[in-house]
Amino acid sequence: MEGVLEVLPLSLMTFFDEWEVRVSIILSLVLQILLITLGGRRKYICRLWIRIILWSAYLLADWVAVVSLGIISKNTLDKPRHHHNELWLRHLVGMVIQTGLAFYVLLVASPGSDLLPSLSALIFIAGGIKYGERLSTLCAANRENFRDSMLPEPDPGPNYAKFMEEYALKEAEGFSVSVDEVEEIQGPAQHDFPDEPSVREAYDLFLTFKRLFADTILSFQDRDRSKSYFMKLDGEQAFKVVETELGFMFDELYTKASTVYNLTATGCFLKMITFSLTLIAWMVFIFVCDKGKYKVLDLVITHLLLGVAVFLEIYAVGALVNSDWTRRLRVCDRSLRTTSFARVILWFQPVKKRWSEKAAQHNLLDLCVGNKFAVLPRSIRKVTRIYHYFKKQWHKSFVDVSIDLKRLIFEELKSYTNCSAAAMWNRRGSFTLERYTSLCLDKIKEGEFDQRILLWHIATDLCYSLEPPDNKTALARHSKPISEYMLCLLVVYPFMLPMGIGMIRFRDTCAEAEVFFRERGAMIYTKGEACKKLLEVSTQVKPAKVKGDRSKTVLFDACMLAKSLLDVKVQSQRWEIISKVWVEMLAHAATHCSGHHHAHQLRKGGELLSHVWLLMTHLGITEQFQISQGHARAKMQAK
Repeated sequence: MEGVLEVLPLSLMTFFDEWEVRVSIILSLVLQILLITLGGRRKYICRLWIRIILWSAYLLADWVAVVSLGIISKNTLDKPRHHHNELWLRHLVGMVIQTGLAFYVLLVASPGSDLLPSLSALIFIAGGIKYGERLSTLCAANRENFRDSMLPEPDPGPNYAKFMEEYALKEAEGFSVSVDEVEEIQGPAQHDFPDEPSVREAYDLFLTFKRLFADTILSFQDRDRSKSYFMKLDGEQAFKVVETELGFMFDELYTKASTVYNLTATGCFLKMITFSLTLIAWMVFIFVCDKGKYKVLDLVITHLLLGVAVFLEIYAVGALVNSDWTRRLRVCDRSLRTTSFARVILWFQPVKKRWSEKAAQHNLLDLCVGNKFAVLPRSIRKVTRIYHYFKKQWHKSFVDVSIDLKRLIFEELKSYTNCSAAAMWNRRGSFTLERYTSLCLDKIKEGEFDQRILLWHIATDLCYSLEPPDNKTALARHSKPISEYMLCLLVVYPFMLPMGIGMIRFRDTCAEAEVFFRERGAMIYTKGEACKKLLEVSTQVKPAKVKGDRSKTVLFDACMLAKSLLDVKVQSQRWEIISKVWVEMLAHAATHCSGHHHAHQLRKGGELLSHVWLLMTHLGITEQFQISQGHARAKMQAK
């Protein structure tokens, strides 16, 4: 390495020596700005680019900070000093954590009469506080720690040993002793929510139902309280409450909400300290420090660093004031917004979104008709993993989750409230089909869940594609995005669905469809023509008898289902069946996805499935209500 450096021109080496610290500091500043301004936006932006930027910035921020401190410490140690252990200290600096390294830089800095070391100490304290907040947040969001924090206090129950001592004593005295179980009378559930939902009610629900994200259980009283509230809401209001709850959950897991947003005395005090220290350091540097012995460029960079640090503190306060955590405390939201201060604060975050309100889409027939992957180089197509990755991502798209779709889902979920949790656990579309036994649809009731998704996805697409564009009903327009969303979960997020061989079935079905279209030259056909070609195939013999069990394709089984659905001549009835089946399968998937996976998806823009899952819990359609508050007391009777 030294030989390489000797080859470089002296002017280039001088340039590196002068600019390495400045460039690293400016880069660190840019990374911090990106993290602060974009960090909260990932909960409502579901695109991949924001996750790449934030993840890269998060990783680079620590690395740049360590490199910058290393450069500063190296330059400091390279100056003539009266220390004899410089080599040992260099190795020590490489091993200690960032805080220790920064503290070391402060210690070895030249004391003298200059105020810079003192100002650096102020910034060091502010940075230490922020680093502590970060560690505290990461520790609290740890899966095991979060779960432990959700557990109630240990409950030993009534004193059994003491009760039995009294029982034995009464028997010894000659009494005839009997024990009757007496249930404690619980008061009625307190339904203290107003008719119109607000952030305050969503926060109260969040405090109780956030235990679901740790896969713990709730009480029946919690169920009755939330169910009575949600049954009074319409679909738009119910989704608004749930998205606010999930927004609180995102902040709890992926921001400093536990130390800052909760507005505790400690959090507010620490925020005031960090802001005050940064502002004081900047003001002292402007008005007190002797700046004559420093280069103009270094002064500009220092002012930039301190000024941006103060601005980011103000930005953080603005984001806090405009957050749901502060809104829950406002007595009169409307009057507060009319103040000039509120208008300034709203400038920081003019758009208040709590999730992306998007549903990812994937369409199997679009993928197979006119396969664009034929243009990929053969060397790439031979690499199976790369090929299938591009194949899954190429046709992935997003659609808006409309208010009408929310209403459709919520009204259907409300109709499930009379079902038992055990019945909902197995509800995969069969309940809807049982209502229409005369339509010969009972033959496709059975089958694994991933098989059902593929069957109904292809059948729905076939029915939808053959509908005239100007004759599609609202239920048809709502069924298609749910169908394509469920397939996207199967292909891209299979961990959110019950275990199965979904990817094997998906790939086998795609392979059969591609062979079918290629043999008939359907690469040049439109989607509608391709669907007609599929439905022209005779399906009098079940495909399994011809193909056997080795291939898991369901292409022509789906064609059989589509033909049965098309036999339903009343269009509204046909799409009512399809829409209800899809909502049932959406609910089934939500029931079987763990709270941990729902929490994981919050940082990717949020999932429609997570909203459905939380709605079902609020409506009592889950097995996670298992605790009845209070104890069954034993009453001793001696005669």
